[in-house]
Amino acid sequence: MNSRRDFIKNLGLATAGIVLLPPLEGFAAKKKWFDISLAEWSLHRTLHKGDLKNIDFPEFTAKNFGIYGVEYVNSFFKDKAKDMTYLKDLNNRAKDNGVKNVLIMVDGEGDLGHADAQKRAQAVENHYKWVDAASFLGCTSIRVNAAGSGTREEVAKRAVESLSTLSSYSKKAKINVIVENHGGISSHGDWLADVLKSVGNKYCGSLPDFGNFYEYDRYQGVSDLMPYAKGVSAKAHDFDESGNEVNIDYAKMMRIVKDAGYKGFVGIEYEGGTLSEIEGIKATKTLLERFQ
Repeated sequence: MNSRRDFIKNLGLATAGIVLLPPLEGFAAKKKWFDISLAEWSLHRTLHKGDLKNIDFPEFTAKNFGIYGVEYVNSFFKDKAKDMTYLKDLNNRAKDNGVKNVLIMVDGEGDLGHADAQKRAQAVENHYKWVDAASFLGCTSIRVNAAGSGTREEVAKRAVESLSTLSSYSKKAKINVIVENHGGISSHGDWLADVLKSVGNKYCGSLPDFGNFYEYDRYQGVSDLMPYAKGVSAKAHDFDESGNEVNIDYAKMMRIVKDAGYKGFVGIEYEGGTLSEIEGIKATKTLLERFQ
């Protein structure tokens, strides 16, 4: 009886030109499968000139780009890893702007694949303070490099040893140690994937960078590393008039990332010289948003 009465009522409203809309919850925005973060290196020229300071990076990122995830580079606050006053201030500035501290990229702390055992051990120890800093800042990861000299097998053995020790330390703080394809043998996706498989620690993974494969096929490289990915670095240099990156097929690359079941942050790392750093970051963001 009620359904018949409702039908007649609705029919009358429709006849009067009043359209009944379905419940709004049926039109809820689709959740994006990845979030966008900004790698601080995208602004390295601005930072090196002194026009931007690391402490202001979270606010600058939120206000200029509408990006709410940041990836620090340790070289821009090299002497602050144990400075709790500084780290507390940085943390508060991020929180005040609704920004998530995602990771710290660590460079210049020694080669984890060094041939000298003592120097290798020192390199591992040098990374501990950045694990602690990342933990304090609420990051999920530190990014490291698997650098060293020697044969593929020699460097792999040493890197596995160092990464195993470092990730055992980071496990206590629940911080991931993630390795980027960052030149040398590490830019061979199959080699790095084998290293991570040998480490076999869930707190040790990869940070596939779209642009750092050089003589190795970039799409194969990302495919090799995605099973271990705990972050993704979207490298960009130049764009065509349609907003596509001219050297990287982003549609193909993001399909590889999505098909791997990845969900998390994809970090913009603009390194081009044609556009300004600010315009290059905006162009990369616009491109990435097509695939969300």
